[in-house]
Amino acid sequence: MAKKQKNKAKTTSFSRGTIIVMAAIVAAAGAGIYYFISTSTPVNMDHPVFATPTNIYIVGVHDPIQGYVYEQESTRQAKKAVSGGVADASIHIPKGTLVSLHFINEDKDTLSTMDLNIDEFKVHTNKLTYFQAQTINFMADKEGTYSYYSNLHPEMKGTITVDP
Repeated sequence: MAKKQKNKAKTTSFSRGTIIVMAAIVAAAGAGIYYFISTSTPVNMDHPVFATPTNIYIVGVHDPIQGYVYEQESTRQAKKAVSGGVADASIHIPKGTLVSLHFINEDKDTLSTMDLNIDEFKVHTNKLTYFQAQTINFMADKEGTYSYYSNLHPEMKGTITVDP
């Protein structure tokens, strides 16, 4: 009988406040893990990819001569045209690259809404107003040259080439 009383004395019970704090910590950790996994899943895949993405910046602008255009602003790949000032909107990336595509509407002239779509990789941005931006991650898993375009402005076009 003395042994049973000793064992009971060693058990500790948690206060209600301690249990609430522990539950909050577990819930926050679960939410953090869910956010990490959901943001690590490219739009064209069904599982997370834990790799460093290649950042590509595409800016939508209004050019007085050419109308609405995309400018590819990646410091590594942009090719500014000397005469018109519009960057070449073609992008080359190797197959198997995780791409973090950042689209920014910088149309300060007409304040028009813009979007960007790449059907083959399930990339579809929201309709963005002036100075809004959206980032979409996708896996460049198919070789070839694909068009990206705007549903709102048919003249906005560019190409993305996935090299072997």
